[in-house]
Amino acid sequence: MKVTAAMSAPAVSVASTASIGEAARLMDVHGVGALAVMQGEALCGIVTDRDIAVRAVAAGLGRDEPVSKVMTAPAVSVGAGDDIHAAYRTMRSRGVRRLPVLDGPRVVGMVTVDDLLMDVFRRVADLLGPVAWSVLEQPPGPQDELGPRTRADGRNPPASRGS
Repeated sequence: MKVTAAMSAPAVSVASTASIGEAARLMDVHGVGALAVMQGEALCGIVTDRDIAVRAVAAGLGRDEPVSKVMTAPAVSVGAGDDIHAAYRTMRSRGVRRLPVLDGPRVVGMVTVDDLLMDVFRRVADLLGPVAWSVLEQPPGPQDELGPRTRADGRNPPASRGS
């Protein structure tokens, strides 16, 4: 599966000259925790809600300071054509939770650890779906630690062939 299938698009971005207050407002309005920081059309960094809390608020920077003072640069990113496993590996090796997705030099989306968790849940559901159905269609074994099982209709299930 490609990164583009899991990412949020379009990525919300902010100019590197925008204020920290404006970046925080954009995060609030769009319900995101990270913004791609742009210099013209080029990605020059990323700013997260944690960057604002730790590098701005805790450090005593004013809301009118430029976002470039608290952003992470250069931004760690993945390509739009990359397999989703590249995003897993990049997040793990670089210790980040959000990755801008680039199509050439253009930012086309953002993939987050939450997006990857949803991918994991879908994969587990795909794997367990057939297993769950086969368990539901099979009668339970004749006995477990608690004693003989009974079916919903109150009758005991037939003994298994192995007993």
